[in-house]
Amino acid sequence: MKRRRFGALAAITWLYVLWSLVPVLIAVRISFNSGKSRSTFQAMSMRWYTDDPASVWQSNELQTALLNTLKLAGLTMLIATPLGVAMAIGLQRWRGKISRGANNLMLLPLVTPEIVVGVSLFLVFTQIYTGVPRGFTTQLLGHVTFTMSYVVIIVRGRLLSIGIQFEEAARDLGASRTQALRMVLLPQLGPAIFASLMVVFATSVDDFVISSFLSTGASTETVPIKIYSSARAAATPNVNALATVMLVITLLAVVIAWLVMRLFRRGGVDGDASLTSMSI
Repeated sequence: MKRRRFGALAAITWLYVLWSLVPVLIAVRISFNSGKSRSTFQAMSMRWYTDDPASVWQSNELQTALLNTLKLAGLTMLIATPLGVAMAIGLQRWRGKISRGANNLMLLPLVTPEIVVGVSLFLVFTQIYTGVPRGFTTQLLGHVTFTMSYVVIIVRGRLLSIGIQFEEAARDLGASRTQALRMVLLPQLGPAIFASLMVVFATSVDDFVISSFLSTGASTETVPIKIYSSARAAATPNVNALATVMLVITLLAVVIAWLVMRLFRRGGVDGDASLTSMSI
């Protein structure tokens, strides 16, 4: 009876996976159409990837959108993740009522509708911080602001499971506070930090609302903005090809994350090893 119940749950799970993948697979298949139709399957071709003047390989507009998206996601990862890790460690070690208030405030960007965040950032940069260059700079600041909460939540979850005993043991063995942080705590936070990098990358690549509100024109368009604006006009399968390229890049990031997580598990990055090397 129990096996039958879990079998039903597994079947529901697989049905959901298939249901969610079918639209993506259809969009990918249409990107290989030899004609301009985006509603029917046509003969297979690489026209919208390389051959046509409007293809991803030849269109300057599509390449600009792709480059903007990757630059924005990469810089957001490099800025939001270290700041989020530092904030998570600080909030975890900080005690008192103000600390609890700060912890609760960190959840606000997660529960606030993204369109509210986008409108708020637009008003801030146009009415208050008018000296900040509009366009890519404001988009980057908006993405960092929005994604930093994810890093804090992920890293704090890992910090709660680690505890403070490894750092205290390192201090007892003669390590300074900085050495305990660098040699004991940060290696144990490695999986959480890498997971944060991937979450920030995926969130930034996928973002449409904040990028759209803070965009200043074609030079700052990202892939989601380009797909949306093209879909409202006479779109061709080149939009599907652009989305497919982004899908491949995202999948590569997921594969890299999976490989790194396996490396962390096999490498046995734990506090005992760090403390052993420290005592030696």
